Amino acid sequence: MMRIALIGRLVAALAFLACGLPARAAPDPDSAAPKGAWMPAITLMGAPKYGPDFKHFDYADPKAPKGGLVRLGAQGGFDNFNYVVSGLKGDLEGGIVQIYDTLMTESADEPFTSYGLLAEGVRLADDLSAVSYRLREGARWHDGKPVTPEDVVWSFDILKANSPFYAAYYQTVSKAAVTGPREVTFTFAEAGNRELPQVLGQLRVLPKHWWTGTDAQGRPRDVTQTTLDIPLGSGPYRLSKFEAGRSATYERVADYWGKDLPVNVGRNNFGTMRNEYFRDATVLIEALKGDLFDFRAENVARNWATAYDYFPAVKEGRLIKEEFPDRGNGNMQAFVLNTRRAKFADPRVRRAFNLAMNFEEMNRSLFFGLYKRIDSYYFGSELASSGLPEGDELAILESVKDKVPPAVFTTPYANPVNGTPDAVRANLREAVGLLKQAGYELRNGQMTDVKSGEPLTVEFLEFQSVFERVVLPYAAQLKLIGINSSLRVIDQAQYQNRLRAFDFDITTSSWPQSLSPGNEQREYWGSASADKAGSRNLIGIKDPAIDALVEKVIFAKDRPGVLAATHALDRVLLAHNFVVPQWGSNVSRTLRWNRLGHPEVLPKYGSSGFPTTWWYDETLAAKTGAPR
Repeated sequence: MMRIALIGRLVAALAFLACGLPARAAPDPDSAAPKGAWMPAITLMGAPKYGPDFKHFDYADPKAPKGGLVRLGAQGGFDNFNYVVSGLKGDLEGGIVQIYDTLMTESADEPFTSYGLLAEGVRLADDLSAVSYRLREGARWHDGKPVTPEDVVWSFDILKANSPFYAAYYQTVSKAAVTGPREVTFTFAEAGNRELPQVLGQLRVLPKHWWTGTDAQGRPRDVTQTTLDIPLGSGPYRLSKFEAGRSATYERVADYWGKDLPVNVGRNNFGTMRNEYFRDATVLIEALKGDLFDFRAENVARNWATAYDYFPAVKEGRLIKEEFPDRGNGNMQAFVLNTRRAKFADPRVRRAFNLAMNFEEMNRSLFFGLYKRIDSYYFGSELASSGLPEGDELAILESVKDKVPPAVFTTPYANPVNGTPDAVRANLREAVGLLKQAGYELRNGQMTDVKSGEPLTVEFLEFQSVFERVVLPYAAQLKLIGINSSLRVIDQAQYQNRLRAFDFDITTSSWPQSLSPGNEQREYWGSASADKAGSRNLIGIKDPAIDALVEKVIFAKDRPGVLAATHALDRVLLAHNFVVPQWGSNVSRTLRWNRLGHPEVLPKYGSSGFPTTWWYDETLAAKTGAPR
C-alpha cells in the first residue's frame, strides 16, 4: 500500500499552505471540527510541489489521447464485487477499486503529499487530534446523485466495523461526523499522530443510498456479504460487464464529474479496461504470448531470462521487454515462520532456518543472478538500517535497551552467505549448534526435541505451484540437518482462509512499505494484531519493545525522526530472526504489446505509472495489430 505521512504540528509545519481555499461553510458550532484555513493539499516535506493553481501532474500528459482497449492479465479468479468484505469472503475483483474516488489523491513524484479529489479542502486541528474534509460541490455518483458527507461517515463506519484491515488501520480514529454543509470531521483518540489526517484522505467513499437500498429483485442489499451485483461508483470507470471468475470489463465514464480536476488531467486515458483471469501461471504467460492481454509485470526471474527472448513477437518489436526503475518503496518478502507454533518460539531455531537456506545457489541456478538478498524490512529504501546504531537512532534504542536482543547494539544484521561448499558446511554446522542450544538433538538422522521426543518437521503452505522450485531446494538443505519438510499447494480461497486463521507453519508473504511508515506498522508487527483473525501480523509478534518502537515511528515529528525510529524498528525486527528473508530487485520488469504509449516523464516514486497515465496509441496499434 502506498503510504504517506504528515508532520507533527500544524502551526510549525503547515504554515506554507497560507494559499489555502477560502472557507465556505461554517462547521457546527457544537462540534469538535478544527478551525482555521482550508488547504488544498497536505504534506510532510516542506511545501507541496504543486500550488493551488496547478494544471496537471508533471508525469501526466494533458494531450494524451482518450479511448482504446487495454487488457490486463491476472492469476486466479473472483466471486465478489463488495469492497467492504474484500479478504473476508471470496476473492475481490481487483479492478473494482477504480470505480470509487477517495477524499484525496497522492502525487507520485513527491513523497508524503496529498491533493484534493472528492474533497476540495482539508483543515487540521492544531494538535492533530482531528481533521475535517470539505467535499466538492459537483462530486456525484454515476447515477447523478451527489456524494455527501453522510456517504463518507457511513463508509468509514462500515469499513471499520467489517474489515479487519480497516479496523486496525482506523483503530485510533474515534468517530466520523457530519459537521457542516459538505463537511465531515474525523476525531482521533490520540493527538499528534502525524499521518492520521492523510490516512483518512485515502478513504474510498461508498454510496450509502445504493448499499442500503434493494437489488433488482427487490431484496435488501447486505454490505457484510459478497455480491456479484454491479456496484455503483463515483470514479473514472464503471464496471460494465463480467463473467464471474473469468473477466471484468470497465468503461471510462464520459461525463465523469472529476475528469477536469488538475489531479486527473492526463490520467485515466483508456476507453476500456478489461481484466482477464487465468488459473495457472504458465497459462498466463502463454496467454500473453497469444496476445490475449497487453501488459505484464514479470516477477519470476526464470521467465524474464528464458520465456520470451526467442518468441518471434519480441524479436520483431511487437512485444516489448522493458525495465523501469522501482523507486521510493521498501519491501520485506520472506518465508514467514509462525511463532504461534511452539517449534518457532525460540529465535535460535528461527536463525537455524535462515542458515540452512542457500540463497547464493538459488540465485545462480534458479534466478539467473537477477536478485539481491533482502536484508531489511524496508529493503530498497532509505528506511533500511545499516551498520551500528548511532545518534538519534541509538538514543531511541537505549530507551528499550532491556527489552531487545543485545546484538542490536553490537552486531549489524547480516544474512548467512553460502555459495561455496565450505560456506554451506559451516552454516549448516552453525545451524545444528543453535538447534542443540534450543533443546534439539539428532536421533537417527532426525532433529528431535529432547524433552518431548517429537521430531522437528515443517509444512510450507503456498497457493502457487511456482514456489515448488524454490521450496524443494530449501527443503533438501533442511533435510541435511535432520528437518523433514513438506509443501502443500492449495487453491487461493483455502489459502486465504488458513492465513486468516494463522493455520500454517511456514508461508511466503511480503510487507510493502512506502517512504512514510505509520499506522500500518501496528497491523504488521503490533501485539494487538497478533491474535486478530485476518491481520497482517502473520508472524505472531507480541513484543513490548517493538510496540514501543512502532509508536516512535508513528509519532515522529519530522523526517529525521521518522528515519531514526524506523531504522531502530528495522534493526530490532531483524535481530529476532522472525523470518527467512527472500530476494528482491530495484527494477520492475515488464512486457507489453506495442500498442501503448506513455508520457516522457515517469513518476519519480513507483515505476512505470501504468496504467493510470498511459494510453492506447493508434499509430503503434496499426503496426502491431489491434487487440482482440
